[in-house]
Amino acid sequence: MFLAIKTDDGRIKGKISFYCRVLHVSRQAFNKYLKTKDTPWKYQALADAMLEICKEDECNSTYGRVRMYQALRLKQPKGVHIPGERTVYRVMEEIGLNHKPKRRPNGITKADKEARKSDDLIKRDFTAEKPLEKCITDITERLLMGNCMFQPSLTATIWQCWVLPWIQI
Repeated sequence: MFLAIKTDDGRIKGKISFYCRVLHVSRQAFNKYLKTKDTPWKYQALADAMLEICKEDECNSTYGRVRMYQALRLKQPKGVHIPGERTVYRVMEEIGLNHKPKRRPNGITKADKEARKSDDLIKRDFTAEKPLEKCITDITERLLMGNCMFQPSLTATIWQCWVLPWIQI
């Protein structure tokens, strides 16, 4: 803390009130900091137990707060008080064990790695000479009353391919 460095841990008394006023810190908060700065972290034993669980297996590094809490409850390490799930999350965050899962999109199609890629027949040319000469479709996923509904959007594509080129703007 800047204030502790500048006042030599509170030994230089004349500057304490000036620095507290400039930094908008109360003297009470500064004195509390001086009193508790050398005390060990109260969750150090819990953090060590969590790191031990992660070292047991390479897959344990992906544990979230729920699984870590369950693993702690299962192991019951000696001399470690196991707090609630939220506190386990905060300790994991403090020691850098938070697992951020990869985003899983809710798509309807899964890519087949062995399948041959289809040729691009349209080549991004969506203009047409007459109606229904080029018909392209896409499937849109929409949420309807909590369930996914898949709606082909053929009408919008026909509108783009055939009607839009003749509209004068």
